[in-house]
Amino acid sequence: MKPNISQTSPIGIFDSGIGGLTVARAVMNALPNEDIIYFGDSARVPYGIKSRETVRNYSNQIARFLLYKGVKMIIIACNTASAAAHDSVQTLAEDIPVINVIESGTKAAIRSGKKQIGVIGTIATIGSGAYETSLKSADASIKIKSKACPLLVPLAEEGWLDNEVTRQTIDIYLNSFKNNGVEALILGCTHYPLFKETIQEYFDDKPIELIDSAESVAESAKKSLGKLELLSYSNRQGTLTCYVSDRPQRFNELAERFLGREPENIFVESLRDFEDEWEGGINIPLYTG
Repeated sequence: MKPNISQTSPIGIFDSGIGGLTVARAVMNALPNEDIIYFGDSARVPYGIKSRETVRNYSNQIARFLLYKGVKMIIIACNTASAAAHDSVQTLAEDIPVINVIESGTKAAIRSGKKQIGVIGTIATIGSGAYETSLKSADASIKIKSKACPLLVPLAEEGWLDNEVTRQTIDIYLNSFKNNGVEALILGCTHYPLFKETIQEYFDDKPIELIDSAESVAESAKKSLGKLELLSYSNRQGTLTCYVSDRPQRFNELAERFLGREPENIFVESLRDFEDEWEGGINIPLYTG
């Protein structure tokens, strides 16, 4: 059974790994007084190569954990989980709002008023057609051009955000968008906001609007919590508590890159699959000393 929620309850965010920390960062910037609980499923990343049923099962496990922690909102930062598991997570959450990056990115694209929309993402996200379906459902007149940009993920994790290799990779992937009438480009992967300045510079001769799904999610979260009168009005700075399902190498280094600061309060959490509710697990500090 979920505990009662209030304005002081935390926001829950989860991703298949640590890329979703870009979403946590955007939420922290938009809602600095909110406490956040982040779960990165680093033991089972990537989700993109797994079946929809498996992704739903993983997402439901994490949702039960977040609900046990008393969150007032769940944000699905993973594009694959957004496409495969939003409905099942919402069913588990009942009246607690669930927001996902695809829906939020779509809303931002529609608000832009652009009719020629580009979408870039991982092979799995682009192959799923999730953004195309979501955009067309919102506005059938929109023309969509999609491109998988898989090499941007390891470049982001390596910290190569603006060097010659990165610029050449962006040129290879995005060159076609310069000449096909695209007016706005959805950054459909949690890693991609790290390249926003480099991508914007690439389109300087023919500027297009970049739609950052992380910023869109943060805006959606603020509006939703405001309507439900669940925004925190505390005067203190909100906290971020991170859980991961495994001890990934270079976690602190990578997390700092995505989050923009060194993370604190990091725990390894062992998840188990329960039918009705999360029943426990062992919290182990990831780093001590």
